[in-house]
Amino acid sequence: MTQKTILVIEDERDIVELIRYNLERESFRVKAACDGETGLHSVQRDLPDLILLDLMLPKLDGLEVCKRAKENERTAHIPIVMVTAKSEESDIVVGLSLGADDYITKPFSPGVLVARVKAVLRRMEMRETGEQKVIKVSDDFVIDAVRHEILVDGKPVKVTKTEFKLLKFMAERPGRALTRNQLLDGAIGFDAFVSDRNIDVHVAALRKKLKKHAHKINTIRGVGYRFEE
Repeated sequence: MTQKTILVIEDERDIVELIRYNLERESFRVKAACDGETGLHSVQRDLPDLILLDLMLPKLDGLEVCKRAKENERTAHIPIVMVTAKSEESDIVVGLSLGADDYITKPFSPGVLVARVKAVLRRMEMRETGEQKVIKVSDDFVIDAVRHEILVDGKPVKVTKTEFKLLKFMAERPGRALTRNQLLDGAIGFDAFVSDRNIDVHVAALRKKLKKHAHKINTIRGVGYRFEE
């Protein structure tokens, strides 16, 4: 398998070395930049497989780096995992809306960080060009877009059209943090008479209907939801 390159854009040297050590142990190639301008230049020049991006950076902040990387056709496909402080919930929401794929908060466990990086890369590799017709979440949990039904233990679960679209949209992006606005626009559409807070009502209904699989839809406080792998 081709060695993956991770670009770490972080101004704290100790954190860079901690990340480098743990990723290189897992056979990743690690490059680093200590400010936003240098980091963005490296993104455009080196085209890494994934970017670990601190939000609080000198010269150019992380949100601007994310925005410019996602607006550039050459770099828009590169997944971005934001590294943030716990107090930066509003920035997390903005970053996800700009196209970031996930986030991790400081202080973080090196093991969790490595697992999150691997999960994002795995999703990128598995991403199909067309719409998934059947999503097998587990042996006893299947989402069938052809028949437009959800099966739990081989039995259909009665859901509304909106609930089905919402669950399918999340399940197609397992492990990815999604804001309410992303769920609203991506799963339900701009023309629907549904507000971002109504998403919470639909999620609550889905959890009740999914019963033993309700835990698959994980609430991310202040952000939105994540469908767990």
